[in-house]
Amino acid sequence: MPLYEYECEKCGRRLEVRQALGKDGADLECPSCGARGPRRVFSSFFCSGSGDSGFSGGGSSCSTCSSGNCASCGI
Repeated sequence: MPLYEYECEKCGRRLEVRQALGKDGADLECPSCGARGPRRVFSSFFCSGSGDSGFSGGGSSCSTCSSGNCASCGI
């Protein structure tokens, strides 16, 4: 089951929800303020592999470092 990230439009709290595909979160309620229907936000995910960034092709997606973990690329 996928993990989605939502943000309450009333208080700004972010929450992660395991949810079936096709659900829109309209039935969700903010655990902080009780507001209904938070908006889904874009979130990233992490793939662990054999020492690479998790993307096919290996190596870093950052052109300024070799680790893929620096302040300039934000990874």
